[in-house]
Amino acid sequence: MSRSQNSFIKKQREKKKAQKRKEKEERRKERMENNNKGGDLSNMMAYVDKFGNITSEPPEKDSKEDKKEEPKQ
Repeated sequence: MSRSQNSFIKKQREKKKAQKRKEKEERRKERMENNNKGGDLSNMMAYVDKFGNITSEPPEKDSKEDKKEEPKQ
């Protein structure tokens, strides 16, 4: 009787391990499918405006800044 009970317990333990492995694999696959890391480069870009604030939009080019005169040497 002792022998059959031990084998039953071993079988139950193996079933639990297999079930845990299966659940872990399913969670891993779900994480891989729903992974949103490393998106587009434009989503990760940050810009600094003329006041020093960080924004997600690129700064507008002012015509005054483009036409700055360089000192003649």
